[in-house]
Amino acid sequence: MHTKVLSRYTFKKRVFFFQRDFPTSAPVTTFALLFRNISYQNFSIPKPNFWIKNFSTAYPSTAIPADLVAKYKDIAPPFGFNGLGEIVYQRTYSRLKANDEKEQWWETVERVVKGTFNMQKRWAEQNNLAWDSTQAQELAHSMYDKIFNMKFLPPGRGLWAMGSPLTEERGIFASLNSCAFVSTENMWDDRSSISKPFIFLMDASMLGVGVGFDTKGAGPNSPIIRGPSTLRAPTVYVIEDSREGWVKSVGLLIDSYFNENVGPYEFDYRRIRPPNLPIKGFGGVSSGPEPLRQLHIHISKTLCKNIGAPLSVTTIVDLMNLIGKCVVSGNIRRAAEIAFGDPQDDEYIDLKNYEINPHRREYGWTSNNSVFSPLGLDYTKICERIKKNGEPGLVWLDNSRAYSRMCDLPDHKDINARGGNPCLEQTLESYELCCLVEIFPLNHTSLEDFLDTLRSAFLYAKTVTLGKTHWPQSNAVMLRNRRIGCGLSGVAQFISQHGLSKLKLWCEEGYKYIQNVDKEFSEWFGIPKSIKTTTIKPSGTVSLLAGATPGMHYPESRYCIRRVRLSKHSEIIQPLKEFGFKIELDVVDPNSFVVEIPIDYGKGVRSLKEVSMWEQLSLAAFLQKYWSDNQVSCTVTFEPETEGPMLKYAIEYFQYQLKGVSFFPRTPSAVYAQMPIEAISPERYESIMSARKNLKVDFHNILSKDKSAPDIERYCDSNTCALDPV
Repeated sequence: MHTKVLSRYTFKKRVFFFQRDFPTSAPVTTFALLFRNISYQNFSIPKPNFWIKNFSTAYPSTAIPADLVAKYKDIAPPFGFNGLGEIVYQRTYSRLKANDEKEQWWETVERVVKGTFNMQKRWAEQNNLAWDSTQAQELAHSMYDKIFNMKFLPPGRGLWAMGSPLTEERGIFASLNSCAFVSTENMWDDRSSISKPFIFLMDASMLGVGVGFDTKGAGPNSPIIRGPSTLRAPTVYVIEDSREGWVKSVGLLIDSYFNENVGPYEFDYRRIRPPNLPIKGFGGVSSGPEPLRQLHIHISKTLCKNIGAPLSVTTIVDLMNLIGKCVVSGNIRRAAEIAFGDPQDDEYIDLKNYEINPHRREYGWTSNNSVFSPLGLDYTKICERIKKNGEPGLVWLDNSRAYSRMCDLPDHKDINARGGNPCLEQTLESYELCCLVEIFPLNHTSLEDFLDTLRSAFLYAKTVTLGKTHWPQSNAVMLRNRRIGCGLSGVAQFISQHGLSKLKLWCEEGYKYIQNVDKEFSEWFGIPKSIKTTTIKPSGTVSLLAGATPGMHYPESRYCIRRVRLSKHSEIIQPLKEFGFKIELDVVDPNSFVVEIPIDYGKGVRSLKEVSMWEQLSLAAFLQKYWSDNQVSCTVTFEPETEGPMLKYAIEYFQYQLKGVSFFPRTPSAVYAQMPIEAISPERYESIMSARKNLKVDFHNILSKDKSAPDIERYCDSNTCALDPV
């Protein structure tokens, strides 16, 4: 028998009532404590110890009420860019359900929101914290509406993995994070194996996490490459058909070259599934053992030719890049690595000079290369290299360690930072991962609307920090830092329509609001405030869903054609024909069609050719000053002939306003069949649109016949940091 007790409390000036069941045999002290606290009518936020002591966690499920979700089933989602956003969603993020049908957008949003609040509820139960289902449902409803209407979106990884069996059943919470960094500086300190940074990069990469790494483990004090002992019998290692099996084999092979008491390894690949079989969980099909076999061969060759010498910069980057190539060949089509080196080190700077290092041509493309630049460096030599191919990028670690936003006083919150992620929007410690969300200011009607969205977006990202990874060293950093990145996309569109002054106001008010929300939710979860909270990410497919320009970047042209490749068997081919899209056979893949989608980025949006190098740098500095306390991901496009000679002076000015930047020299656009993006004139755009039979594209009532799971979005969802093999 239970007694009903109706309780009243105020949470941030909002009153909630909730009903609890207490056993009639409950100690008198329980009721005394409860009613003593309820009798105070003027308290604002219940203290965490009050929540813990007086309320159990046996609450009903946090599922969003079915009648609420039902309201969204027949609403056409506001996908952007004349249907491109919905095509990308269907191809990339719509998971298979239990009945082998593809999710619709309202179902994807429901899965993501349920998964988010399930993580919160599990955290509350594990830590004996209060759980208020009424408040949870209110917050869940708000988050659902914000995501459904694309006022904010989780990262591509979150859209794919959150609430799926990957997190709900297997607990692979690392799959919710976008990027990571690992340092090689202490790889020989006897507390771990030499191979640890390399296998971390491989393990994270196979989970879809892009990884940055440094070359500080090289040099005269680094371990000597000895080679496996020829005096010991070979050890046969049978590789399991799993991510863990692949990673362990690489670790054993690398370590055998630094331990004179270990003999050579011989690998048995027979348990690895053959090519073209489905991969459960992450989608796609298997590659078979050959990419791993080739990786083992190349690692052995790389280390054998350096036996007797200390580990070098070239060897470190070679091993990391070879691992990246294996992961790409192993049916992950894109790689995201970034290497960091010394700007004064010619060996590092010449890594992508394939006249000097011809052997690296096969795999050097797997990483962007940047340098840790001291403030006040003479940039003459580096700029000559940047003019040729845009590399190296520049990172000012002193600024990253000292400052949050560049308009605030130094706070040295990131004094332990060692590097960053492949797109350079997050400062990171070694083995640290980052979680990002993306907010679209242009999709809001007012500042109040924008702030309300920030609350939901921040709650999603903060919740991801509750999920532990399977890497203890990562957990040690992440539990302390709780680093997240609330990013803005569609910045160019917002400026074009509302001006820079309004963006400044929204950035300043939004940043202050996020700090208050962080305090509120951190107290609720009983965890530290986040060391950093805001960012500007480069974006990619996620911004396409919402019809936004990526991050702070301007498009190549206001009007363009985006070409998308789809399987011949895709169920949306016929509706696309009916909508009037131009569809033709793929000139490369006979099993695919190419669909042309006309794009208009919006009134007043200038093309990238109209935005000078100086304006791009100024916008990055503006956002680093007023919004991002992490970093601003910025790739500045410049004209080699007219702006190239000014590059050195531009960097000298902006080194005191930025934490990192990369450059890309503008080259004449190549013209070839079925280019992914083609700039077009306003007249051609209008001509295409006038010939369309139906301007409103809506696939949400089309039944799926495709029973294959789409591949998870690999690494950062951006073309800026994810490199295709060349």
